[in-house]
Amino acid sequence: MFIDSHAHIQLSQFNRDRDAVLKRAHKAAVTNILVIGFDVETSRGAVALAEKHSHIYATVGMHPHDAKDMTPDVIKTFRELATHPKVIALGEMGLDYYRNLSPRPVQKVAFEQQLDLAEELRMPIIIHNRDAYMDILPILEARHGTIRGVLHCFTGDVELMHRGLAIGFHIGIGGIVTYKNATDVQAVAQEVPEDRLLIETDCPWLAPQFRRGKRNEPAYVRAVAEKIAGLRGTTIETIGEVTAKNFQKLFAH
Repeated sequence: MFIDSHAHIQLSQFNRDRDAVLKRAHKAAVTNILVIGFDVETSRGAVALAEKHSHIYATVGMHPHDAKDMTPDVIKTFRELATHPKVIALGEMGLDYYRNLSPRPVQKVAFEQQLDLAEELRMPIIIHNRDAYMDILPILEARHGTIRGVLHCFTGDVELMHRGLAIGFHIGIGGIVTYKNATDVQAVAQEVPEDRLLIETDCPWLAPQFRRGKRNEPAYVRAVAEKIAGLRGTTIETIGEVTAKNFQKLFAH
């Protein structure tokens, strides 16, 4: 069995065929899907979808792109949504220095506010990072022991992976690992400890190589597991088993 630990199937890209997407995931032995919120609207959408399907769970949070929209009312909304029994984590949250759609100081404030909420609610977190490891890791290291979660769509090198592991975080590997030039991600996928590995799609984006440039979906998490299995010299079944176990332990529900 496989668990897609990071999907956005609440988005409009799936409105026409969401049921078919879920059927294909089931056929591919994807037993659970974590649907990730990244603003108020998508967080509500994630919760609504989780309410309809027993195998779907949700997160609520504010992406750094939209950090400029963070207000006390938004934090209050996230706190309320987080009480829902199908909400098992906060995020995605973090820093994005690639697009800089919100000013970097504003991103940091929104990130810290959500980290405060995670500590208050004792919930794991989903970290988004792009070109910002040098700021994200010190922020997380300063809270070592009070937060836990996953460094989603990890694109750093092995050294950065070890810093993440040292503060207790899991490493989320997605479709990028299947790309020919993704040598850093492939090295991480080889070396990450078995008990800290998670697999994901980040759909509708970052489809694996055989679907690159097209819409991604949860069924394709199998391709991620297959590539990692090859890199580690093990079976796709083993990768599915260990990553499912890691998911269930981190997001105890």
